[in-house]
Amino acid sequence: MSITTTTHLNFRGDARQALEFYQSAFGGEIVLVPHADDVEHVMWGQVRADNGFHVMAYDVPAALSYDAGDKPVFVSVRGSDAGEITAYWKALSSGATIVQDLAPSGWSPLYGMLKDRFGVTWVLDVA
Repeated sequence: MSITTTTHLNFRGDARQALEFYQSAFGGEIVLVPHADDVEHVMWGQVRADNGFHVMAYDVPAALSYDAGDKPVFVSVRGSDAGEITAYWKALSSGATIVQDLAPSGWSPLYGMLKDRFGVTWVLDVA
């Protein structure tokens, strides 16, 4: 028996744009299922790529409370290829706030943290 874990991100109206952005950064296939009563918002969505990237997202309905919070979740992307990690960093950096520039650190050949234009904090590093 085995399991997998997948980061599931919650938004208030930005899920479609966020998933399209992540697809542009990591590649892969995008699936979007709209809310039955509000086709502009995503009830269930995901991006899954052959490189192992997988993230899910949805738009929290207006009838439910939603607070993105300050640091509710970090999405960690770790790989063994510095060039691949650097390419993802460059793609995610568009419109982002850089928390820690992608650079060598005491525990990793490359480490960086940014908050993307959708408010999601990403940690990228080379194992």
